[in-house]
Amino acid sequence: MKKRIKIIMGDITESSAEAIVNAANNHLWMGSGVAGAIKRKGGRSIEREAVCKGPIPVGEAVSTSAGDLRCKFVIHAAAMGQDLITDESKIRAATRNSLLRAEELGLRSIDFPALGTGVGGFPFEKAAFAMIDEAKRFLAESAGLETIGFVLFDMAAYRIFLQELGSEIIEL
Repeated sequence: MKKRIKIIMGDITESSAEAIVNAANNHLWMGSGVAGAIKRKGGRSIEREAVCKGPIPVGEAVSTSAGDLRCKFVIHAAAMGQDLITDESKIRAATRNSLLRAEELGLRSIDFPALGTGVGGFPFEKAAFAMIDEAKRFLAESAGLETIGFVLFDMAAYRIFLQELGSEIIEL
């Protein structure tokens, strides 16, 4: 089984992965940014289902159905609390726990946005390093997950993640 990490320029709500990750707060309300885009395109049922599972500790992740989206699941990664402050350890934990939820669901593919970089204001360079490092570690040990994607809406963010990975796709 080939395992790979890929960097994609685009809209995460159009992802063909089995799951996409929502950059969430620990109460799982879906307001603006990635969360707002997911709710607008996938429907309010995603937020209702998520909120019923919260609040969760910062760094944790929960899964919900995907409403009207192409993917099967949305994994809500709490990279920050209500204070909207995040750091590398919270982003690493949210990434790792999202990957664990995907594996628990028996999924082969998952796509992430750049966690913590929107309202959390975390630098793209540091987020790319932390998230890609966690993805590499996880794939090295994963029995089922095959593809981890990072879908970036902004060209500057895309270039930063691409530089961190070293290629649009790497195989492990």
